[in-house]
Amino acid sequence: MKAVLAQLNPVVGDLAGNLALAERTLARVQAVQPDLVVFPELFVTGYPPRDLLEREWFVDRAEAALGRLVELSARFPGVGVLAGAVVRSGRLSGRPLQNVAVLCEGGRELFRQAKSLLPTYDVFDEARYFEPAESVRVFRYRGETLGVSVCEDAWNAPELWGRQLYQFDPLAEAAKQGATLLVNISASPFTVGKQGTRYGLYQRHARRLVVPVVFVDQVGANDELVFDGSSMAFDRSGRHVCLLPPFAEATAVVDTGAGGTEDRIQPRPDIELVHDALVLGIGDYARKCGFGKAVLGLSGGIDSAVTCCLAVAALGPENVLGVTMPSEYSSAGSVEDSRRLARNLGIELSMMPISGVYRSYLEVLRTSLAGRPEDVTEENIQARVRGNILMALSNRHGHLVLTTGNKSELAVGYCTMYGDMSGGLAVLADVPKTMVYDLARYLNRERELVPASSIEKPPSAELRSNQTDQDTLPPYPVLDAILERYVDEGQAPGEIAEAGFDPAVVDWVVRQVDRNEYKRRQAAPGLKVTAKAFGMGRRFPVAARYEH
Repeated sequence: MKAVLAQLNPVVGDLAGNLALAERTLARVQAVQPDLVVFPELFVTGYPPRDLLEREWFVDRAEAALGRLVELSARFPGVGVLAGAVVRSGRLSGRPLQNVAVLCEGGRELFRQAKSLLPTYDVFDEARYFEPAESVRVFRYRGETLGVSVCEDAWNAPELWGRQLYQFDPLAEAAKQGATLLVNISASPFTVGKQGTRYGLYQRHARRLVVPVVFVDQVGANDELVFDGSSMAFDRSGRHVCLLPPFAEATAVVDTGAGGTEDRIQPRPDIELVHDALVLGIGDYARKCGFGKAVLGLSGGIDSAVTCCLAVAALGPENVLGVTMPSEYSSAGSVEDSRRLARNLGIELSMMPISGVYRSYLEVLRTSLAGRPEDVTEENIQARVRGNILMALSNRHGHLVLTTGNKSELAVGYCTMYGDMSGGLAVLADVPKTMVYDLARYLNRERELVPASSIEKPPSAELRSNQTDQDTLPPYPVLDAILERYVDEGQAPGEIAEAGFDPAVVDWVVRQVDRNEYKRRQAAPGLKVTAKAFGMGRRFPVAARYEH
C-alpha cells in the first residue's frame, strides 16, 4: 500500500481551518496517487480540545466537520483518508464521547475505531471526556488488513513504566485478528528524551508482532504543550522505513510493503531539541492567540537574554521589543549587556528607568511601611513596577508579554507575583537554570548572541545592593539536582538526602516548593519540555497541610 504520513499542525477548535488544511494536503499529494493519507489524532478538532468537549454546540460542530471531511474525500477518488475525530458514543451510560480514527473514501465512511486506552496521568485527562472502545476490530482495505489504533493504545509497554499500565494490549489484539499493517494516529507531546523512547517503542511493536507499523503524530504547539511530530514507519522486522523531521509540518510517501534499512538515525542533542521546541512553542502560541509581536524586559541577565533570542528565532527581530528598566540598584554593566544583546539580535530596545516611579511608590506607602527596616517588600515593588510597564505596553500596542523566569526560580518561589511573573507566556518555566546556561551556549554556537558577560557574571535580580541569587538559593547545580528528584521523580526528602545531598538544604528546597504552590497557580502558561512541568500536568493543593 502507498501511504502518505501527513504530519500537520491543526489549531484547537478551528474546525474550518483544520478541514482546509486537510484539503490542501490531499490536493498536494494527489499526484502521487496514494492509497491512504493518514492524519493525526483528533485532527478535526485539534488536540487537546479540553472542556470544549463538554459543550454540546462544539460537539455538534465537530461531528458536522467530520461529515464534511467524509464528503471531501469524494473529491479525491481512490484516496483513503484516515483522520482523528470526536464522535458521540451513542451509549446510554458512561462518558458521552469517543476519540476515534475514521477511514473514509469516495464520500463514504468505511470504518471507525475508537481509542481503547485513555490516559489520565501527567497532562492527559481523557477519561474526563471519552468512553473507551468496546472492542478492537480490523478492516480489509486495498490488499491490507488494517489494525488502526490511537496514541495511548500503543503505549501499554511494561518496559516504559516498570509495570503494565493497562490490562489490554490493542495492538496485539489487532495482530491476533490478522492485521497486516498497524497504523497509529497520535498527538504525543514533546519532552526531553521522548523522541528516542518513542522510536524504540514503535520499532519494538513491529518486531514483536511481525507487522509493519505506521505512526503519525501531530506537530505544533497548543497552550503549554509542544508536539514534535517525528512521524515514522517500520517494516515487519522493525527496520527503519521513514522518519519525518521534528517541529515542522511535513508529508512523506511510504510503501508499507517495502523493506526498511538498518537504523541510520543520528540522535540530535537534547539542547538542540529543547531550543527548537521552545521556538515552535513561542511562535505557535503567538500565532494561534492572535499576537504578531512580543515584548519583554531585558535585565542584562542570562534568562531574559535567552528568552529574547528564542523570541527572535520564533517571530523575527522586527517583531520583538526589548525594554530595559534600570533602577538605582542596576549596574551599568547590566544596561550595557541589554544594549549589546539588542544589537546582536537587531531588535528595538527601549529604556525606561524606574527609579522615579519606585520612589513615588515608596512615598505613597511611607506611613504604612514606616517603623521597619527595608526588606523584600521594597524589592518586590521594583519588580511590580517593571511588570506594570510591560503590561501597559502590551495594552497599548497589542504585544504578547513574555516572562523570563526559569523553572528553578518558579519551583522555590524566587519570583514576584504581579511583577516578573506578569505576562502571557512563560517561555522558560520548564527550563531549569542549568539548562538555561546550556541554551545560551547553544545559541552562541556560531556567533555571539547572548553577551558573554551575561553568561559569566553571578546571577542577580539586582533589587538591592550587591545582591546575587546565591544569597538566597543553593548553587544552581545543587538546586536543580534536588528539584529533579523531588518534582520530576517524586522522591521523598529522605531519599534525596540519602543520595548525598545536605539534609538541611533538601528540607529547605522541599519546603519552598510546597509553600509556593499558590504562586505557580497565578503564573502565565509555561511551555513544557521536561517530563514533569509545573502547570496542567502537576496538580497539588494550595490550602493544605501535609508532612513527608
